[in-house]
Amino acid sequence: MSTIEDNEYRQQRMENMRKLEEMGYSPYGRAFERTGRLADIRADFSEEKEITAAGRLMTKRDMGKSIFADIRDGSDRFQVYAQKKELGEEAFEAFKLLDIGDIIGVKGNLFVTRTEEQTIKLTDWTLLSKALLPLPEKWHGLQDVEIRYRQRYLDLITNPEVRELFDKRIKAIERIRAFLVERGFYEVETPMIQGQAGGAAAKPFVTHYTALSSDMYLRIAPELYLKRLLVGGFDKVFELNRNFRNEGLDRTHNPEFTMLEIYEAFTDVRGMKELITGLIKDVAENVFGTLKVGEGESMIDLSGEWREVEYRQLIKERMGDDWYDLSLEDAVKKAEEAGLDIDPAWDMLMVSHEVYEKLIEKSLHNPTFVTRLPAKLIPLAKTCEDDADLVDVFELVIRGQEIAPAYTEMNNPLDQRERLSDQAGEDQEKVDEDFLTALEHGMPPAGGMGVGIDRLIMTLSGYDAIRDVILFPQLKQK
Repeated sequence: MSTIEDNEYRQQRMENMRKLEEMGYSPYGRAFERTGRLADIRADFSEEKEITAAGRLMTKRDMGKSIFADIRDGSDRFQVYAQKKELGEEAFEAFKLLDIGDIIGVKGNLFVTRTEEQTIKLTDWTLLSKALLPLPEKWHGLQDVEIRYRQRYLDLITNPEVRELFDKRIKAIERIRAFLVERGFYEVETPMIQGQAGGAAAKPFVTHYTALSSDMYLRIAPELYLKRLLVGGFDKVFELNRNFRNEGLDRTHNPEFTMLEIYEAFTDVRGMKELITGLIKDVAENVFGTLKVGEGESMIDLSGEWREVEYRQLIKERMGDDWYDLSLEDAVKKAEEAGLDIDPAWDMLMVSHEVYEKLIEKSLHNPTFVTRLPAKLIPLAKTCEDDADLVDVFELVIRGQEIAPAYTEMNNPLDQRERLSDQAGEDQEKVDEDFLTALEHGMPPAGGMGVGIDRLIMTLSGYDAIRDVILFPQLKQK
């Protein structure tokens, strides 16, 4: 079996490194003081100005007594020009030994070529880091999806559009934080290792706390701790951090994902609706530059009022006005005729929800607030005033996937205990008694909301797979 040492390109680069060392160039340099990043140098460009810069060598074109090359530093790319008579013979010959992917520091003067390319004319250079393995073939970039995910660093180097995506993700998260802080919200941090996995219905990752001789869980949601803060007097809080769910990997799910959770006292789900509409429009305009995402039939229009429709109404539109009058047997038959696999143990509630999740949700392209869901599906929300079988919530769906569920939060400790107990069934130890104790001290009426950041970035950038918008997605170990 071949090893990395057998790679012929690596062997050639090792030989070039040896020659450079003999000429006095250390292959792995130290700190290098720059005039600025390449984008800063371009923004403040002035001919004859002396600058220092650093970056990765991306192209090199040997013209005999001169060499044109491109360097990139993460902010921009810049052309450099090495001339034998300017550098001196030894430095010029050493420059010729550089390989694509090497990281160098340069000193020189700015000028514009005859083709009007802003360029650095080198007066000196130094080797900062020798690349022993080659980059993917430059004209085709990195196409293998598996390698792109496993070796994201190569993806970032060779595919500029990928770097642009993650630059926008970073800016989007910065803008989300700023939007909330500007509106008086406090960013807080709550435990990621918890004694009980609460706040959602999901399978947790289990770990062991040696010092306490106790099994613990990576959190599936921060909700119950954030509500404790409402009890404690914080009236506007949010947390933007990681959740963990020991469940499947697919196009829209990663077991480690970024979630924004927001809670505001003295409001309700309508306050959350106003907040999320403003937040998404703000990020779309200020980071992605438009309220219309995508092209043609796949375009999402974020402008104007977003549709609001009741959950039951959507099911009736898809399955017929008489859906809720059908017997369970007839409903199962109709669902199976629509192409669904129905578990024989399911009741009407679960059959209806399967219809929603598999046939309806994915058809909701433009922003849609799906409201008034069955109370049995959401134990942490307050019921609707006119129907105790429904809860005062919405699920914001865009591009066929849930982006943000929001609730008028349950603050009645007696009702909350009953619902959590029903949800736990025979596993009553899963009921979070400390949370219920907090509620008994009085939690103000509140609105709460979760926003899937990864899915939001997918929506605004037009990507279809969650792994495309996560720098290092979970993959099966080799």
